[in-house]
Amino acid sequence: MAIKKKPKTPTNKDARTLKVNLKEGENQERKLAEVKLSPTIMNTVTAHAFIKPLAGEIDLEEAVAVMNEKAKKINDGDLSDLEATLTAQAVSLNSIFNAMAKRSADNMGQYLNAAEIYMRLALKAQAQCTRTIEVLAAIKNPPMVFAKQANIAHGHQQVNNGDNQLAHTGKNINSQNELLSEVNNATLDVRGTVKTSGINQELAAVEIFDRGKNASRQN
Repeated sequence: MAIKKKPKTPTNKDARTLKVNLKEGENQERKLAEVKLSPTIMNTVTAHAFIKPLAGEIDLEEAVAVMNEKAKKINDGDLSDLEATLTAQAVSLNSIFNAMAKRSADNMGQYLNAAEIYMRLALKAQAQCTRTIEVLAAIKNPPMVFAKQANIAHGHQQVNNGDNQLAHTGKNINSQNELLSEVNNATLDVRGTVKTSGINQELAAVEIFDRGKNASRQN
């Protein structure tokens, strides 16, 4: 027993019309601007124009819904649609390469200009195919990134580029924060007078000069 399919009820809806629902309190001009600048809607309109000669008319609202679903899958981390698209495009580009290469070979020896043009188109398709495969491989197997850790501290920090950075000097350099001393790590004593050195006995002991007292004496 054959089952007859009911014919679709004809509607007055235009497949190229996109219905926009305006909620209460929303500005109409603002809503239209959001729709016209929406990346999914604008690219759906572009795809709609190019698909029509190949697959016929498709409903614009349904196409926008499908485009939004694909975008949501990618946002959720599902890249299966992208991988399928790139794989199919690589196959298509390879087909274009072979078709253009064959046409170049057919014109070789007779029509050199035509042969050169077809060969350039073939090589362009080959380059795009290679690039598509590289992008697909990067999605499937992301490259490893090796980053050297840097210790970043708040405020001042000391950077040592090597353990033996100052070994070639042959001297121990005192820290700038240590007290000045006659002998290494011995505090300088300035409480008394300095005795004359054995080198020059004619020099008298040096008295610490108080500028305030001497000024009063002069007055």
